[in-house]
Amino acid sequence: MKLLKITLLLFVIVLSSCASGYRTINPNSLNYVSTSIDKGVGLEYKYELLDKKYKKKELAKGIRLVAVKIKNNSQRDLVFGKDIKLTYDDGSTIYIMDNKNVFSSLKQSAASYLWYLLLTPMNLYTNKTQNGFTTQTSSTPIGLVVGPGLAGGNMIAASSANTKFEKDLLDYNINGVTIKKGETIYGLIGVRSDDYNSIKIKVN
Repeated sequence: MKLLKITLLLFVIVLSSCASGYRTINPNSLNYVSTSIDKGVGLEYKYELLDKKYKKKELAKGIRLVAVKIKNNSQRDLVFGKDIKLTYDDGSTIYIMDNKNVFSSLKQSAASYLWYLLLTPMNLYTNKTQNGFTTQTSSTPIGLVVGPGLAGGNMIAASSANTKFEKDLLDYNINGVTIKKGETIYGLIGVRSDDYNSIKIKVN
């Protein structure tokens, strides 16, 4: 019974500590519900894009990843971050993070799963009870497989998820991008915020 309890506890710890996957974000296929327009330029945006460990880090770090759709219906080309800026309802300018910093802040730490190697010395003991006496009959070093296996598997899973996440941030990086008149672009931006505040577009 004691061995069963220890095994169940270990199982729960392992499940709660496993690396999480990453669901690819496609800003051009999202359903946007929030909009803002200024001087012929339209903004649509959406919060809550991440899940699992990425969402937990987003909340813990005070960062919000936002998908944006910007349509330039003005009569001139505009540069995002220079001619086009984003503000909150009170008019304060939103600081948009560099996407490389967004990635480094929210990525999973593959090295953190090395703690599974602490399970390497673990042994599975088999006992036998006879005439009221319990004796150990065998010992199996299961930790030699479990420890390195969990560490390696989770590190690979975390690295794979991080690669997909980084690719999305790079592919949809719109900082400094020129939006030609009549053009619509999609992007992913990271903002420093502990809330999901309303966003407005401002054209200079």
